[in-house]
Amino acid sequence: MAQTIIVNSLPEETRMAIVEDDRLAELVIERPDDSHLVGNIYKGRVQNILPGMQAAFVDIGMDKNAFLYIGDLRECELSMFAKGIAPEKLFVGQEILVQIVKDAVGTKGPKATTHLTLPGRDVVLLPTADYVGISKQIEEKEERERLKVLAEKLCPEGMGMIIRTAAKEKTSEELTQDIRYLTNLWRVLAARAKYSHAPILLYRDVDLVIRMVRDYFRADVERVIVDQVDDYQRICDLLNGSSAHADLAKVECSPEGDIFGVNGIKDAVDAIHAREVELPSGGYLVFDKTEALTVIDVNTGKFTGGTTLADTVFLTNVEAAEEIARQIRLRDVSGIIIIDFIDMEKTEHQKEVLRVLQQGTKKDKTKTNIVGLTGLGLVEMTRKKSRQTVDALTHEPCPHCAGSGRVPSAQTIGIQICRRLREIGKSRKNGRALMVEAHPSVIAWLKRDNHIDKLEADLARKIQLKEQKEKNQSAYIILQGDE
Repeated sequence: MAQTIIVNSLPEETRMAIVEDDRLAELVIERPDDSHLVGNIYKGRVQNILPGMQAAFVDIGMDKNAFLYIGDLRECELSMFAKGIAPEKLFVGQEILVQIVKDAVGTKGPKATTHLTLPGRDVVLLPTADYVGISKQIEEKEERERLKVLAEKLCPEGMGMIIRTAAKEKTSEELTQDIRYLTNLWRVLAARAKYSHAPILLYRDVDLVIRMVRDYFRADVERVIVDQVDDYQRICDLLNGSSAHADLAKVECSPEGDIFGVNGIKDAVDAIHAREVELPSGGYLVFDKTEALTVIDVNTGKFTGGTTLADTVFLTNVEAAEEIARQIRLRDVSGIIIIDFIDMEKTEHQKEVLRVLQQGTKKDKTKTNIVGLTGLGLVEMTRKKSRQTVDALTHEPCPHCAGSGRVPSAQTIGIQICRRLREIGKSRKNGRALMVEAHPSVIAWLKRDNHIDKLEADLARKIQLKEQKEKNQSAYIILQGDE
């Protein structure tokens, strides 16, 4: 599948869009003001151990300690530098090497592991492991076998390695270049760790522009378009110094104008946060996020297509499955995902919809697992979470509804005002006029059905109403005026 990568850089924000077959498929945003820790390696100090949770909290020099699952520790990692020496039990105050695998979210600190990885373009070096793996995206059996033989031959002694998708059809010399760089990098990190005092940052993962070259610039990418000359030069320098120098011809610099608008993806980027997504047939999807999971509802909408109801439902669900796989990747939906497809009676229809969904998720770099249908006909799936989602990075809870998506009705606020006016009238019998400042919709309700006239009669005082368009519907003020 042909891909185009578009990078828009500003001092305040860098955006990377991946376009597949002229449709926006993935969006990554990085801001210097937001904490981005995934991939960083620290020498930390154990601050606290919770046996009941099988967890430790490690001070890495940040505001929040990193969470480390003790069951994830291996014996060779409990003693960081002294290989071959029997490890001691993890204890408070112990210094340990950890790598961040999940950014801090809300009140939760970052999640860490002792299984360290150093990613290159073609391979991922595993300094604390002793196995060789091959990317699942490389499906040809002969190529997998060839790369496995090469990896076992080239892997540094006492370490492990994962062959990345970009290594497909690469030669021994090309892989060696990547492995040599990563091995030297590990030696530098290990030396710094040995003579440094915790907590300290030993390795910071590269920025989005360089990660784009390392993690996304594969053989199926036809063009890379950037809008900053500096970024263009950095990419060229990186490719010139690697086995991928032939890809230089795919890189373009377009410094003038709106690079997203010119390439026709601005509207698609703006629509990422929409609750509803229309399907070509007239059906639509509805996305709702809760604390624990994301729910996706499928509706036929205007679609009345098939010859029978079963066919109409099936066609809508197939179309929805394709779009859901795309939207999950595009929106970076993670954690537990529940999909409420329209009920299908035929087993073969259910299997085909699941197959289409599974096929669509194969394009996703993030690990996704489709569990299957529940007894209620819902599809359960999970998607790994590591970084902040685009939505979490660009949006915050509404100050009016506190993130619920709902606010009290004009009638509810109007009744609250009436109740408060009666309380004031009973406690202050000075006869002064009262003024209510509220949203126009609330004022309109108060004027309706003689609500204010009745209150004025009951309280024996004048009540003035004033519209405040800038106020949200829930806010109001009651002032006491002159006699």
